[in-house]
Amino acid sequence: MAPNCHAPGELPPKPAATWNVGAGDARGCALAYKMVAERDNEKYSFNRESRLLIVAKARVWASEGWQVVITDQDGKAYAPPEFDQLLAA
Repeated sequence: MAPNCHAPGELPPKPAATWNVGAGDARGCALAYKMVAERDNEKYSFNRESRLLIVAKARVWASEGWQVVITDQDGKAYAPPEFDQLLAA
């Protein structure tokens, strides 16, 4: 008997997970929110489905001196003073 208490060959192997990073989640859905942070000659962008997570990340980056903008699925852009509006939506 194998260490996991299953007979050899009793369980089929799991299929390999595939992730399409940056283009959506594992189900192929488009991500709803995009954050872009710029400072000096650096630029980073992040995509998330959750308003709460993207606003939290944006607030941290803004507090560290980055110029941050969040864009929603409709293309509306939110600057740091408008983040509360995004959460209230």
